Amino acid sequence: MKNYTLILMMAFVALTLSACEKTREQFDFSKKPPDEFAVTTRAPLEMPADLNTLPPPRIGAPRAQDSSPTQAAREALFGQAARESQAVSQGESILLEKTGATNVDSSIRNTIDRETAELAEQETSTFDRILGRVGRKTEAPASVIDPVKEAERLKEISNTVN
Repeated sequence: MKNYTLILMMAFVALTLSACEKTREQFDFSKKPPDEFAVTTRAPLEMPADLNTLPPPRIGAPRAQDSSPTQAAREALFGQAARESQAVSQGESILLEKTGATNVDSSIRNTIDRETAELAEQETSTFDRILGRVGRKTEAPASVIDPVKEAERLKEISNTVN
């Protein structure tokens, strides 16, 4: 009888824990399908003419024969010219000026963060306010990438790969 009670208690605990969201996340009971848009094809391996002219491999460096999916899409749409001309054309710069894209407020991220914090405080339930938990738990905001420095970094990488 004691074994029967122990088995019944273990089944009850397992059933109770499986219903909890945190337990489901911790033990990864949820199904996560693969991202169908992240699937890319890899270029075939090729044997170089002379093995002595190969650059030494670097840890974490992308493969030299692989291109990014964005670059592959540009080449498919615009041909090889997309690879050579990445600079902003005169027409694009005029369009950017006319739409006001060059006059962007530099403190926009601070404004968005402040407004988001205000919304989170307004949406806090009464129960959470009583317990002193104001705002929802959110992930830290992403860091801002300087586009000019990032473009220079990518050019340096492409120059070392080529």
